[in-house]
Amino acid sequence: MTNTVSYSLDNNVATITMDDGKANALSSDTIANLNAAFDMAEADDAIVILTGRDGVFSGGFNLKEMQKGQAEALLLTSKGSKLARRILAFPKPVIALATGHSIAMGAFLLLACDYRMIAQGDFKVGLNETLIGMTMHNFGIELARYRLAKNYFNRCVINAEIFDPQGAVDAGFIDRIVPQEQMPMAAAMAGKMFAQLDMTAFRNTKMRSRIEAFAILDKAIEDDLDPSKVHAV
Repeated sequence: MTNTVSYSLDNNVATITMDDGKANALSSDTIANLNAAFDMAEADDAIVILTGRDGVFSGGFNLKEMQKGQAEALLLTSKGSKLARRILAFPKPVIALATGHSIAMGAFLLLACDYRMIAQGDFKVGLNETLIGMTMHNFGIELARYRLAKNYFNRCVINAEIFDPQGAVDAGFIDRIVPQEQMPMAAAMAGKMFAQLDMTAFRNTKMRSRIEAFAILDKAIEDDLDPSKVHAV
């Protein structure tokens, strides 16, 4: 599809793969490519497997783009938030198959997916914003509040604690750790498992159960585009 995002369809399961040959940094172009891939999956009426390159799911936002200025940083953050919000509301199941490190916006993509698996290995998962001098955006705070284990919220969002795969399961980023050699099989099995669901019931229940969360997240996206609220206390 592009040189950073590819799309394939097999038996009503679409695989969207991020691979920029490096850290799978999320630039405006990559986010646009991901949205285009989700457009294709929606048109194909497909279950989605979202994955990355060997050893890396995503290292988060493209810092070069973030550092161009406040306006550029706010816009890129908003694009990432809207992508995560889209995944949360996607009408079919979205399964994350994390092939490795999942940091910052990469970890938020995990939080947006319906089911999350990670390869077994020496990988890092977490939200490092306060570690690198960034105030967490409102959408990120609210998505983390919604999906993470309550007793891990401060550790993840405020303390920027980074976890190994087992710690990521405990915190709520991940549902299952998969041995490396079983990753292709795990993706196929997850697709088959979700295909057994009644998709109308799945979609309706997913949307009904997230109505309150969507209202909070949509307000957060709006607030994040207001420079006067970036450092609001």
